[in-house]
Amino acid sequence: MDIDSVKEGRYIYGIIRNSEKIDFGPIGIGTRNDHVYGVTYKDICAVVSSSPDIQYQARRANMISHQKVLEEVMKSFNVLPVRFSTISPHDTDDAIVRILTEDYRRLDDLLNKMSGKKELGLKVVAEESKIYENIIQKYDSIRSLRDKLLNQPADKIHYQRVKIGEMVAEALKKEIESYKKQILDILSPIADDVKITDNYGNFMILNAAFLIKEIKEHEFDLAVNELDKKYADIMTFKYVGTLPPYNFVNLSINTKGG
Repeated sequence: MDIDSVKEGRYIYGIIRNSEKIDFGPIGIGTRNDHVYGVTYKDICAVVSSSPDIQYQARRANMISHQKVLEEVMKSFNVLPVRFSTISPHDTDDAIVRILTEDYRRLDDLLNKMSGKKELGLKVVAEESKIYENIIQKYDSIRSLRDKLLNQPADKIHYQRVKIGEMVAEALKKEIESYKKQILDILSPIADDVKITDNYGNFMILNAAFLIKEIKEHEFDLAVNELDKKYADIMTFKYVGTLPPYNFVNLSINTKGG
């Protein structure tokens, strides 16, 4: 596709509460370094840049470029992230104003709901050798069977070894769920909302996003730090913030009518 022959549109990154003229600089998606700026209607504002009216592929470079704009906006505003590659097919800000006008009530409600809140991410992964060691110490039946098989010829104990493997796998699931519950019992009451994502790998204990009021962020930080200290010998905490609230706002905007 010859990008020079594609008509221009407006790429929409997010929605913020703002009624003033605002410019975030030449940080737009793609390779042209288009200026990212605000288009306002009443007290809501769409963060946009000029862009070819194309479907951006969800490649790493494009995704990072989209996120960097949101991160820059978040330095000063709560933001409602708009779905990646949302483009108004009109080379005018008037089309963006029409979108904001038609969707004002929904956007206003969402901005009110998310005001003063942020998303924080947490991944917790068990140390493989340490959690296996704990299982052996905790489960008498596993330890007893293992001890009986010590120094036995490998060709004589195949089925017993398979049995131990099955018992350890079942114990591992129980331990992962137990640790997950203990962590969530501490952190969930501090959060307004929690979204738990599927774990990847056998040793991931928790993969979650927390929606936190800014006034409770310090309390949440302290709780995570205390958990990290408590379980430092058996698991690793990866704590990420502040993030656009992707897990709590799935904002799709109809650009066809705008």
